[in-house]
Amino acid sequence: MNAPQLSDVQVPVPLAGALARRSRQGIVAWGDHRVTVGGDAPVRLQSMTNTDTADAVGTAIQVKELALAGSELVRITVNNDEAAKAVPYIREQLDRMGIHVPLVGDFHYNGHRLLTDHPACAEALSKYRINPGNVGRGDKGDRQFAQMVEIAARLDKAVRIGVNWGSLDQDLLARLMDENARRAQPWDLRQVMYEALITSALDSAAKAEAIGLNGNNIFLSCKVSSVQDLIAVYQSLAQRCDYALHLGLTEAGMGTKGAVASTAALAILLQQGIGDTIRVSLTPQPGEARTQEVLIAAEILQSLGLRAFVPSVTACPGCGRTTSTTFQVLAKQIDDYLRSSMPAWRERYPGVENMKVAVMGCIVNGPGESKHADIGISLPGTGEAPAAPVFIDGEKALTLRGTGIADEFQIIVENYIEKRFGTA
Repeated sequence: MNAPQLSDVQVPVPLAGALARRSRQGIVAWGDHRVTVGGDAPVRLQSMTNTDTADAVGTAIQVKELALAGSELVRITVNNDEAAKAVPYIREQLDRMGIHVPLVGDFHYNGHRLLTDHPACAEALSKYRINPGNVGRGDKGDRQFAQMVEIAARLDKAVRIGVNWGSLDQDLLARLMDENARRAQPWDLRQVMYEALITSALDSAAKAEAIGLNGNNIFLSCKVSSVQDLIAVYQSLAQRCDYALHLGLTEAGMGTKGAVASTAALAILLQQGIGDTIRVSLTPQPGEARTQEVLIAAEILQSLGLRAFVPSVTACPGCGRTTSTTFQVLAKQIDDYLRSSMPAWRERYPGVENMKVAVMGCIVNGPGESKHADIGISLPGTGEAPAAPVFIDGEKALTLRGTGIADEFQIIVENYIEKRFGTA
């Protein structure tokens, strides 16, 4: 049998964007700082504080930390009068610190009253999150929902209609259950739940537009806590509307469980072109920084090749050839250095976030991976000569020896960044 010719071989292409869904493009802004969402804008990172919003100083500090970590929108709880009164002061402190990230107010149950009674709060927020399941029931709920939307429309604020299966509109769910019972072939209960989530979001969006809110200022989310459920709901929702969609696995959990579950769900949807903003709802481990959820969300987008936030470090996992931990220490040192430097580098070195660094542990893959990176080092494995060749832009540039390899390599990285990106 003849071997296939090169022209006969089907070269695989990346799926990201191949099934891309074209959503409306909206803007979430504060002053001159505008964050475009949807359309041809990049997928945006969002996070949420866990401070008491009434503590204006503490909340402003955490918002700053989240923004510096890469969060482009930060949601804060607005649950009572004290929190609503604090919002303008939080905004003022952030502006004074040069942090212009838009603030999203998270409202449940009493948002209509808080936005009405505290106009300075309504003005200081760039976006309101409204949960249709928590605005009230029947005519009262309709009036309270309309009250919030009217304020948003008058002030030209964005609104996320955020449905959550933990607080689903019970009247809607009961109606859909009754309709399902009359079907010749009833759906299973999970399908009814999916439909209730999607219907709640779409009906609320239609009401908001009818009230006068610009459709481009409407963003939707339908959050659940199961990976397969989230994928199914958003695949259906994406087919039934062109609103920008916010993705997130609600109550994802703690540590590796939360990180892996969120990644599994979001990566599949993002690869299909579904999702315009994302949040990793990670329960912080004791003593863990809130910024961890931002870092994981950024890693998801960067791993998929959808965005770049920080230079990537390729490092081998280690094996019997690498009994020394030198490459592990160096890889962590370089990774920590790059991440901690990025807040200052974003303006000083445009494009540095696309740089690739390799820190490898032996001769098997070390030279090859280092050549594929912008700058890389291949450390000696067990039994190898005590020398570490450094590759720059695919070519061997020099060889490091001795006990100061880690510090010398960091200086080489610094010089490379200055030379390549400093004149951009």
